[in-house]
Amino acid sequence: MWRRRPAPRESEREPVSPAPPVTALTIDAMGRKCPIPIIMLADQIGSVGLGATVAVLADDPAAFTDIPAWCRLKSHEHVASYELPQGGWSIHVRRNY
Repeated sequence: MWRRRPAPRESEREPVSPAPPVTALTIDAMGRKCPIPIIMLADQIGSVGLGATVAVLADDPAAFTDIPAWCRLKSHEHVASYELPQGGWSIHVRRNY
């Protein structure tokens, strides 16, 4: 006899990826090659408040690794990188100083 499978408990459910954080500024660097996305980020990160998050939209594969490296070099926080449905990434950076 067939039985209906019970709904999974809260602890058994698949983890859901967190939603991207709210950003104070979005920099559109789609179609631009590195180091242009980093230069755009460096120029504009001072325009947001301390602790604010900046999203850099980029489709250059070098930006995916270079922006987090820039964050470590400049003591800002790389929050996360999210894949965009149209290709590329939304790379989130938190201003620390």
